Amino acid sequence: MWRILRARENPEVLYKFFPYIFIIILVLIDVVAKNYSIEYLEFGQSEPFLPFIDLLLIYNSGIAFGIFDLGEKFFSNIIFIIGMLIVSYLFYLFRNEKIKIKIYSLAMIIAGALGNLIDRAPDGQVTDMFHLSIMNFSFFVFNPADAFISIGALILIASEFFYKNENS
Repeated sequence: MWRILRARENPEVLYKFFPYIFIIILVLIDVVAKNYSIEYLEFGQSEPFLPFIDLLLIYNSGIAFGIFDLGEKFFSNIIFIIGMLIVSYLFYLFRNEKIKIKIYSLAMIIAGALGNLIDRAPDGQVTDMFHLSIMNFSFFVFNPADAFISIGALILIASEFFYKNENS
């Protein structure tokens, strides 16, 4: 607590909290988007949103983009436990990382995983609402948490190539 209050004296201390604040903001964006979708979208009814993305409320008990959606509570509970273990490991990596772009990419992945775990906890299902389709070809339905995980992973992979080549 005193550390936070002394942040004015040492702004570097305050900057260390930014990635945590970033995680909280992304989780809140995910939770608000899912709650908005549940409140205002009709299940299974597609609504135009952006040129390649429609709003389509569905629920899945699988993992990212509906993979392994078997509709079984037991399997969903296993996914939840595995998700908690993964988030714990990601937090370990996050806390020990020194490179800013990697810190923020891990923060995005953690926020997405936490958003989906929060959504899955009550009933074993995750709310999805963004339907990607191009020229009448349906790709998948996803939520903000899925997007955060995917974007964070892409940035992390790209940064690995960049920093690996830089150190070579």
